[in-house]
Amino acid sequence: MVVGAPAPLGVAIVRALLATPGIEHVLGVGIETDAGLPEDPRVDYRAVDLTHPRALHDLVWGDAKDARIDTVVHCMQHRRGSDRGRRIHAQNVEATRGLVVACREHPTIARIVYRSFAEVYGSTHTTSDLLDEDAALDFGPTAPQWVRDRVEADLTVCAQLGGRVAIAVLRCAEVFAADTGSQLWDYLQSRVCFRPLGFDPMINVLSLDDAARAFAAAAACTATGVFNIPGADTLPLSRAIAASRRAGVPIPGPAMTPLYALRRWIAGFDFRYDLNLRRFHFGGVLDGTRARTELGYAPARHVAWP
Repeated sequence: MVVGAPAPLGVAIVRALLATPGIEHVLGVGIETDAGLPEDPRVDYRAVDLTHPRALHDLVWGDAKDARIDTVVHCMQHRRGSDRGRRIHAQNVEATRGLVVACREHPTIARIVYRSFAEVYGSTHTTSDLLDEDAALDFGPTAPQWVRDRVEADLTVCAQLGGRVAIAVLRCAEVFAADTGSQLWDYLQSRVCFRPLGFDPMINVLSLDDAARAFAAAAACTATGVFNIPGADTLPLSRAIAASRRAGVPIPGPAMTPLYALRRWIAGFDFRYDLNLRRFHFGGVLDGTRARTELGYAPARHVAWP
């Protein structure tokens, strides 16, 4: 069962699962009525709002039980980092908690693969860090909701490690593609890109193909715990701007967020996206050793720059 199947990452995961030997049935789940999933007799789809406990219960103990689902891939997080509020928290955290709890005593579900994010790490240095799975998480009181929600959901799932259901938490580098929630992708849609003055953060981005391969590999094995999922592209932010043929303008870091917040009032610039630029103030690159050793995953596909 792929929760969040209509999103670009969900569609890519479904395609990767269908190409995996031994997969007999894929049940896609999402809020959208039109999922856009591959036409395959092994694929079914259910439109369900998992923020409603009754709907979540009926999905897990109804459709999933009837289909004898044994593995759940959960990647249904809200994709706009600038949005906030109870509804966003319910989708990011409460639905995740409800899903994991519902699976604990399920008669057929034996494995959960959860999509987490590299942004849960609390990298606060002025130089790039190589982050392994034991790196400190971001519990900063001033962190925006999109970070707090991701940390809380990650810890909610990790709290169930060691139980009856085998759990793999994939802390993924930023999936760099349209409509995936990538703030870097949205940032590079502007013709002029402001970047921190005196600091060129190192970024690592993940292609859709590699992300889907990682989830298919995690679903097919028995390894449990937390796994960093890096991408094949590691480069300074300035080079990403140049690769996208945008104009990069260095400005003082504290001025970046308020300047983008005023984008509608700045003539001559095309600021079409509501960005939270906190993620560009610090650098961090994921160490993928454990994923390579236990999942058999290593990044291989480069991203396509816009």
